[in-house]
Amino acid sequence: MNLADNLTATVSAHPDRVAIRFDDVALTYADFDCATKHVAGLLQRRGVQIGDRVALMAPNVPHWAIVYYGILRAGAVAVPMNPLLKSREVAYYLSDSGAALLFAWHDLGDQVLAGAEVADADVVLIDPAEFGGELAACLPVEDVVDRAANDTAVLLYTSGTTGSPKGAELTHENLTRNVEICARELFDSDCDDVIFGGLPLFHVFGQTCGLNVAIAVGATLTLLARFDPAKALEIVQRDKVTILQGVPTMYTTMLNHPDRDEYAVSSLRLCVSGGAALPLEVLTGFEKVFGAAILEGYGLSETSPVATFNRADRRRAGSIGTPIPGVEFRIVDEAGANVPAGDVGEIAIRGHNVMKGYWGRPDATEEAVKDGWFHTGDLAREDDDGYFFIVDRKKDMIIRGGYNVYPREIEEVAYEHPAVAEVAVIGVPHAQWGEEIYAVVALKTESTATEVDIFHFIKDRVAAYKYPRIVRVIGALPKGPTGKILKREIRVE
Repeated sequence: MNLADNLTATVSAHPDRVAIRFDDVALTYADFDCATKHVAGLLQRRGVQIGDRVALMAPNVPHWAIVYYGILRAGAVAVPMNPLLKSREVAYYLSDSGAALLFAWHDLGDQVLAGAEVADADVVLIDPAEFGGELAACLPVEDVVDRAANDTAVLLYTSGTTGSPKGAELTHENLTRNVEICARELFDSDCDDVIFGGLPLFHVFGQTCGLNVAIAVGATLTLLARFDPAKALEIVQRDKVTILQGVPTMYTTMLNHPDRDEYAVSSLRLCVSGGAALPLEVLTGFEKVFGAAILEGYGLSETSPVATFNRADRRRAGSIGTPIPGVEFRIVDEAGANVPAGDVGEIAIRGHNVMKGYWGRPDATEEAVKDGWFHTGDLAREDDDGYFFIVDRKKDMIIRGGYNVYPREIEEVAYEHPAVAEVAVIGVPHAQWGEEIYAVVALKTESTATEVDIFHFIKDRVAAYKYPRIVRVIGALPKGPTGKILKREIRVE
């Protein structure tokens, strides 16, 4: 089994169909497949072995998909990375995964090279003017390397309350089965579909539900490098998009765009939302204006990602739907016992979609996966009809614009500032982004650092979606009897 087998099967059936569209660029399945063969050849020439980790850091461009499937074809493990990462983060991802090779978009430049140097990793810069020539010089690898179902295909980095990102090992079976269920049973997708590719490909949502579903059924994925509501609506109109996938902020900004009525979007037959709860007023407003149903689902990096989904013929607004085929859900208390319907507890998931484990973190894996059940840290309740509703997050994770931000990671960076004595990072409600990142800092005695100083210190060291837009300096942070900072008592100005 190899996830890349989906590509070879589709090439045999639909070689001349457009696989990837990027504005004026239209790449057929035959051309796409050929390019991945040359990527595999490049990897072979550089000594990459089966099971080696190979990192990929680029925006939503056709080259991302080509390199990703080339890595899989060669039997290596893809390590997708956010192109917004700074050098220290690049170094961590490469060092932790053991990736000795990184494909990076040429515009990322200094941050990538500096991080790779620290990790002692080689870099292949993807420059469209030169990359094609470099690939052409490599002998193509015709065959797809056979992998076992439980072999790792992709290493997706995610964090938790410990702050340090962990690599979730998603196997070929995890991803292949999740793709198959999404394509056939949830989206009812086929080769006539055009799927909007505005979700980041480095993220499991865009990767599984967008790219990999399109490849599996022979659909067209039309890419948007960076989300903009006007450009998104233009793409829907221009390419006659049938399936629109996004996070709530995408739907909110498209709904609120002043020129929304100027775009012809009647081609839409299905919209999919995930990453955070979609406000009911946005769901109903979007459906009324654009005439396409939005179906919500739920999942995590550790679950490949889709775990639950609403169906077109049976959905419950405000819920995350019901478990997908082959996946079981439990709502449990602190002791791991099931709670009655209607009561709030933690979501535990078991099924073919649950990750193999956290790369190099057996203790973290054992803590998260107990007797085959992955404990998500998310709190929910189940109604009498088997629909699940997210209530809150047990973890402190902030979801800003669909991106997961983990306070502990940002706090660790803030503590590196010589003037910071204490810091707490929390999420506060925000109309556009869902949540905004808010940092409260107590300074060391006699320090003269300002809020602006702390703001720029953090901003320069983390990805653009992570840094706190608001920094407040106060005398002392609220604490409990044990000295633990009580985030719930922080007063938001």
